[in-house]
Amino acid sequence: MRSSLLRALLLLATGAMAVPLAAQEIAPLPQVARADAPVLTVEALLANSARQSPQILEALAKRRMADAKRLTAEGAFDTVFSAEGGSRLLGYYGGTYTDAKVARPIEDWGGQLYGGYRVSSGRFPIYEDKNYTNELGEIRAGAVFSLLRDRMIDERRFGRVSAEADQAIADAERQMVAIGVQRKALDAYLAWIGAGQRLAMHRQLLALAHERQRGLKRTFEAGLRPRIILTENEQVLLRRQAMVVQSEQALASAANTLSLYWRDGDGRPTVPHARQLPAKLPAPLLTQRPDTVQRPDLMVAQLRQRLVRDRLALDRNALLPRLDLQMEVARDIGNIGPGGVSRSGNDVRVGFKFSLPLQQRTAQGKLMQTQAELDGNSTRAQWLDEQIRAEVEGISIALDATGRLIALSQQERQRAEEMAAAERRRFEMGASDLFLLNTREENAANVALSLLDLQLKQIAAGADLAAASGQLEKLGLE
Repeated sequence: MRSSLLRALLLLATGAMAVPLAAQEIAPLPQVARADAPVLTVEALLANSARQSPQILEALAKRRMADAKRLTAEGAFDTVFSAEGGSRLLGYYGGTYTDAKVARPIEDWGGQLYGGYRVSSGRFPIYEDKNYTNELGEIRAGAVFSLLRDRMIDERRFGRVSAEADQAIADAERQMVAIGVQRKALDAYLAWIGAGQRLAMHRQLLALAHERQRGLKRTFEAGLRPRIILTENEQVLLRRQAMVVQSEQALASAANTLSLYWRDGDGRPTVPHARQLPAKLPAPLLTQRPDTVQRPDLMVAQLRQRLVRDRLALDRNALLPRLDLQMEVARDIGNIGPGGVSRSGNDVRVGFKFSLPLQQRTAQGKLMQTQAELDGNSTRAQWLDEQIRAEVEGISIALDATGRLIALSQQERQRAEEMAAAERRRFEMGASDLFLLNTREENAANVALSLLDLQLKQIAAGADLAAASGQLEKLGLE
């Protein structure tokens, strides 16, 4: 009978101590994006970067560390099984006793619930009279409640709250890292497609010069133009060829930088090919200020503020006197043992424990420190909120101005292209010279390049606005 009861207690303790690890929310590694897409779009880049960037993966690992710390904090509420026993091998008395206990902390009252079983045989000296039980032992159950100190909060509950805050902070910091990475990936992407657009414009200028050189050569051979015209156009050819070489170098350099955010299935940097350049520029992520701003760094400040408030409650708890109430019910079962009839029947006990430090300097000092930290955090959070609002407003103003400049630059480009086309017709009719024609063409190209810079600036401002306002979905983050 004794062994069966002990086995039951062991099974109860083992089941209570088991913590389902599957219930812990540990973020899995996301799936890998393809790096061999025929066209590298901004959506594909952001998806690839979000899944493959080493900085984001490192932040995910820190989040899993916070999850593990949360599990550690939960250990303060684990059910504990304990057992003890003893026997006198020699001497006048030959008593043997065994005592097993299962205790579980109470999460809301700072105490614990417990149950136990003990059994003894043989005889004990008078000063060990409490070891006596009836023949089948004694079963008991009890509870300890904290009525003042530790009733609302204690170190265990604060440890869990702190671990939960660390989880949320780690997740917010992961989002901050991811936003920064995605923003840098967009910068690299815009530099790459901008270099590709400039290269295409310079190649178009070079093609015009080559085509004109062939026409001028035919007219020279026919005796209609002097040799100096060919030499002048050859000079233009060389200048435009140099511009093409510089643009090719800029494109290769931009592709190399972009490879840090464009990776293959094994996570290795992959340099995108020129044939993967999109035919047109992507649309801005945002064109106007969003209704809501959800910055992770502001969330971190608010979480830290909330954690300090909880610590303030813990410090105030330390100023309270301790008053614990203990209640226990016990019953011996079986025939009366050597201890006598006094063990028979139910045994109900109630007790209390009171303590009060006569000086509270340690608790008061901690309370004053925490209050000062709370005030400092409140000021810092307010400043951060104001700074974020000003940053978002500034980006919105710049985005609006860039949109108006683009509209004006598009009109200017149209006029410059019309002037270049008209100058080509005049040159073909002999009413213009080569210098003026090249000036018109290169001026049209410069206007187009200025428009390109404005369009890239608009896209970058839209990305800045998405990052500054915490629009994770726009940045390819969930």
